[in-house]
Amino acid sequence: MRRIASLTAIVVGSIMAIAGVVTWVVISSTLADQKITVSDDANCAAGDNVNGPISAYCQADIIDHHTLKITGGKTYAELEQDDPNRETAMTSSFLQASLFTSVVAFGVALMATAVGIVMALIGFALRTAAPSRA
Repeated sequence: MRRIASLTAIVVGSIMAIAGVVTWVVISSTLADQKITVSDDANCAAGDNVNGPISAYCQADIIDHHTLKITGGKTYAELEQDDPNRETAMTSSFLQASLFTSVVAFGVALMATAVGIVMALIGFALRTAAPSRA
C-alpha cells in the first residue's frame, strides 16, 4: 500500500507542479500580450509592464484611484444612472476585476506548484521511509 501511495503522490505532485508553472507562464504571457504599462503615478511598479501579480495589482489600484478622482469618490453603484461618469466607472470596475482575477490566478498557480512539489517529496520519502518486508 505504501508503494502505491508513494507512486500516486509522486505522479499527482509532479502533474500539479508542472500545471502550476504552465499556468503562471500562460497568465504572464497573456497579460504581457496586452501591452499594459503601470501608470507613472502608481504607488508601486510605476512604469513597469503588467506581466505579473505585483504589476497587475498596482495597475488595478491606480485605476481605482483615477476613477474615484473622476467620480468624486463614488463607485459605480453609488452614481446616479444618468451620471455621465457612470460608464467610466463601469469600465474601470471591469478592468480592475480582470486584473485582480489575474492576481488570484497567479496565487493559485503558485500554490499548485508548491503543493505539487511537497506531494512529490512526500511520495519520495514514502518510497525510502522503511525497508519493505519480504
